[in-house]
Amino acid sequence: MAASTKVLALESPTQTGEWTVVLPRKGRHRRNSRKITIAKGQQQEQQPWVPTDLKIDPERQSKLMHKIQACMKKIENSQFFLAFLDQMQIPKVLNHFHRVLGSESQLQMVIYGIGSIESHETPRLQLSLALLMKRKFSWIGDIEVFDPVLSATESQVLEDLGCSVLSLNEQGRREAKKSTLFFMPHCEAELYNNLLQANWGVESLNRIALFGNSFETYEQHVSFKYYDQEVSLMNSSVAESVTHILAARRFIDEFRIETISDDYFAAFHDSSWHFFKLACENELQLN
Repeated sequence: MAASTKVLALESPTQTGEWTVVLPRKGRHRRNSRKITIAKGQQQEQQPWVPTDLKIDPERQSKLMHKIQACMKKIENSQFFLAFLDQMQIPKVLNHFHRVLGSESQLQMVIYGIGSIESHETPRLQLSLALLMKRKFSWIGDIEVFDPVLSATESQVLEDLGCSVLSLNEQGRREAKKSTLFFMPHCEAELYNNLLQANWGVESLNRIALFGNSFETYEQHVSFKYYDQEVSLMNSSVAESVTHILAARRFIDEFRIETISDDYFAAFHDSSWHFFKLACENELQLN
């Protein structure tokens, strides 16, 4: 359809029995490495959610709306966004979107793990990209958003922007009963794994387009060299949290996102489009 106009490293477990997966940045960004924590044996039941602060602050609401509008304008006028749109419309990528859409007219968008859009620019840039995608492409439909850190004020701003804030912490376990675009930049590996596990079937996976951390990078660094010997993490809690990610690599087409400039590196580095190509259940073996 036409438009409408790192590397993984493993640190030692913490005192709480958690492993930390580090995604270092390139060059001078390295000291600002982003950490992903994976709790061992963590229960992941879906739970009702409300913001911890129930009061909406009108002044903060106004300031935040202004910041997001400024972010959207910044991205929309950037070379990064032009390159991003061009990539979405190359035949290989566009054909995948068509296939995911099937007979439906729009892809629902679900945004997980956006973070605090009030406190940090990176989440604002990520949200702005999602909003601009919906503005540019008529085949992107309603947007649902969830992150447990969202405040009442942030939730209201998201609603004002036309998004729906979920009242249930799904832990990423949304079953794609219709064509869905999951927008999950820089989420924890466990969240991607939960999503895949909840949709581990031919029909469900073929209904998904996923924007998030590169699965290729997870595959490349789930094992590492130690004194010239290959050391596997497959029996560790970290490896358990990427089991479905690694299995999915066999039937994924992945398209890397180019950040173009340092302005967008923090928000989108090591991000990719992922599309699932399955013909039969036999491809879903985990081992």
